[in-house]
Amino acid sequence: MDRLAKTRNSALSSSKNPLIDFSKPDTTTEHEMKKTKWTSKMLFKTFPTRESQKTTPQRKSYGPTTEEVSQWAQSLDNLLSSKYGTIALRLFMKSEHCEENIEFWLACEEFRKTRSRSKLRSRAKTIYKEFVDAESPKQINLDFNTKESLHQSLLIPTQSSFKAAQNRVYFLMEHNSYSRFLDSQLYHQLCTIAAGEQ
Repeated sequence: MDRLAKTRNSALSSSKNPLIDFSKPDTTTEHEMKKTKWTSKMLFKTFPTRESQKTTPQRKSYGPTTEEVSQWAQSLDNLLSSKYGTIALRLFMKSEHCEENIEFWLACEEFRKTRSRSKLRSRAKTIYKEFVDAESPKQINLDFNTKESLHQSLLIPTQSSFKAAQNRVYFLMEHNSYSRFLDSQLYHQLCTIAAGEQ
């Protein structure tokens, strides 16, 4: 077992050093969030493993490359098109108590891939109830017209039913959370770790 794997295993088994499991960001409790420091050197070791083209098949790298992390700063699209970028942004937004926006955006992305009409209908109702309904604990910030239009589209949902609402949430993330993420200690630490400057 190489040194990296030993380090990762010992860190994951240690109860004194809580880490965030980037492969399962929703499992992190609020208590763990407060105890976790973005400067943890083990940050990337919790990312899912990925085969590296520059190393032998036995060695695996954790997290994104330096180039991938630098591309995140170019646009929100680049960040959201990256598996690791999405995990990092979701984690950051969770720390700011606004994760419902990225969760809604991701749910809409999955919804657009749905082909079955019956699944479209049930999934549309689930998303509406979880993120749009006035009683929802994860209610997103939508204007009245967008909400009304969305409510009407639930009668006969299509893959584009949530498009306007998703665009609105994307706009909010791009002009609020995204810029704060790029200025955050988390993003700067991810850049440092990706560059191997631990």
